[in-house]
Amino acid sequence: MAGSSEVPSAAAEDAARFAADLIRIDTTNRGGGDGRERAAAEYVAARLAEAGAQPDLLESAPGRANVVARIGGTEPGAAALLVHGHLDVVPADPASWSVHPFSGDIHDGVLWGRGSVDMKNADAVLLAVVAQWARGGIRPRRDIVLAFTADEEDTAEFGAWWLVERHPELFEGCTEAVGESGAFTYHAGPRQRLYPIASAERGTAWLKLTARGQAGHGAKPNPENAVTRLSAAMARIGAHRWPVRLIPTVRAAVGAIAEAAGQAEPDGGFGALEPDDLLAYLGPAAALVAGTIRNSANPTMLQAGYKVNVIPDEAVGYVDGRILPGCEEEFRAALDELTGPDVSWEYAHTELPLEAPLGTPVLASMIQALLAADPGSTIVPYCMSGGTDAKQFARLGMSCYGFTPMVLPPGYDYYAMFHGTDERIPLSALESGVLVMDRFLRTVAG
Repeated sequence: MAGSSEVPSAAAEDAARFAADLIRIDTTNRGGGDGRERAAAEYVAARLAEAGAQPDLLESAPGRANVVARIGGTEPGAAALLVHGHLDVVPADPASWSVHPFSGDIHDGVLWGRGSVDMKNADAVLLAVVAQWARGGIRPRRDIVLAFTADEEDTAEFGAWWLVERHPELFEGCTEAVGESGAFTYHAGPRQRLYPIASAERGTAWLKLTARGQAGHGAKPNPENAVTRLSAAMARIGAHRWPVRLIPTVRAAVGAIAEAAGQAEPDGGFGALEPDDLLAYLGPAAALVAGTIRNSANPTMLQAGYKVNVIPDEAVGYVDGRILPGCEEEFRAALDELTGPDVSWEYAHTELPLEAPLGTPVLASMIQALLAADPGSTIVPYCMSGGTDAKQFARLGMSCYGFTPMVLPPGYDYYAMFHGTDERIPLSALESGVLVMDRFLRTVAG
């Protein structure tokens, strides 16, 4: 990796040690309020205090804790920058893993465990950068606000949402926010190293569908069967082919991917292609945009009945919907049509879609830091198919980007590690993360 020698060995060792320590703290978030991040928050606060920061540890509910600290910049008049990461992780079944998911094992240059990719690795990189600054007497140009949050893997009710609602003063002056995900190596082919930087997120639209009908005996004909009505609506939703809608971020991504692969824009433009044709045109790197070229709605849960020979008068289903910026009305109209007259629907949980501007000084600083670490690579704008804590911080008026830099070796399936079995990360990726994040945070314009 170009420039890796610039990372002091102490900083690289710190990143590996901090990440392993955090993995060993079980912060599993099972949803519905079942999670505990307090021990990890205390660990983070202690490392920040050792580096001379003055962290605030804020508990939103018993065991649900967040940490916020501000690192003062050398230019007091400059706008502040928020950098955030979450402390919770999704569940992991030890029986399915090669190593215990909370072991934090390191062998053959690889760190194993739940959170090694999502996202205790990135938390550790931030802590290592701050520790490096403390040893070297380094200060960034802008104020850097660091936030380590609870509950990102569920609704953010105990984390970023709570911080924004109860403690917005902690983010005073922040004009941009930087969090997960993006800035990782995507090997699209020989000499094609792409680095997606997130500047957009699809909105969250979790839906509850309710079908009502006539209760009756399971042995008798019933044209008003609620289960049948719900099943038909769910099947229509699952089979619906959403049209291609290229928002500016995705359009720029498609153009950059095609250019890197030596492909010219087809006649009529990328937006005129059918979804499968567009993805085939882009080749292996199509995975970077496959989930964001259109809206989506996937049925996920069904609830009905209490006995096999009783037709219930109500059936309920749930759908995970995701909406591109500017496509909210199209989504609602499609759901009205797909559910039909016998099934009602409502939002069970919603978060707005986001899109930050391209061509900004902060984005230029990210690009410069990445290209310094990996010359000859290609930077690609990126829209996340899901959501992050950025949706909460955007409510304070910040432009939000995903930037957790890692230079990754060929053959490492980064996407498979998110919420997957045997989650792991090469130590070299942590080292490169320190290098790039240090350069970015010290020089970021804005």
